[in-house]
Amino acid sequence: MPDSQTLGLFIAAVLAGVICFRLYWVLGRRTGNEPQPQTASKPLVPAPAAPTPAPSSSGLLDIQLADRTFDTPKFLTGARTAYDQIVTAFAKGDRETLRPLLSPDVYAAFDAGITARGEPPATFLKLHDARIVGAVLHGREAEITLAFVAEFSTGSVTDVWTFARNLDSTDPNWMLVATSGDLPPDLAG
Repeated sequence: MPDSQTLGLFIAAVLAGVICFRLYWVLGRRTGNEPQPQTASKPLVPAPAAPTPAPSSSGLLDIQLADRTFDTPKFLTGARTAYDQIVTAFAKGDRETLRPLLSPDVYAAFDAGITARGEPPATFLKLHDARIVGAVLHGREAEITLAFVAEFSTGSVTDVWTFARNLDSTDPNWMLVATSGDLPPDLAG
């Protein structure tokens, strides 16, 4: 009587043989006599271009791959808080609060705005929406552009702000590096 090891090997060999036969039966083999693909009888028309992904999708992915600690919902929460702090500090003329939140160029523009204004600015009432409309990674410098829809005492405003951060920095805070009141035409609406 064969021992249990030999019997186990025999069963495994039979099972492997059955699997190989089934694979051969399902997949077949190339003989060189396969039918050629049919050629189109009408002229080929280029396919319409695939829709391009939102500008932020690939940029955000690049940022997430470069900085494994980046979290989009956490970033959006921080950006909303920064928006509130910045517009409130601007309205109060609080340059000390603004300085660490803004790049030197943006700070200079805000400072000039504070100095030049004659009447009190519109009062910030509520932030309705904040969404990412663009993201890009230049080396280790990440930039994320957001559209903020806010309500002020004078009406609804859409601000487009770009925040930047060097991913090698130990400082987790993002700095406001550009502002605009206009959405790019392909993102409006």
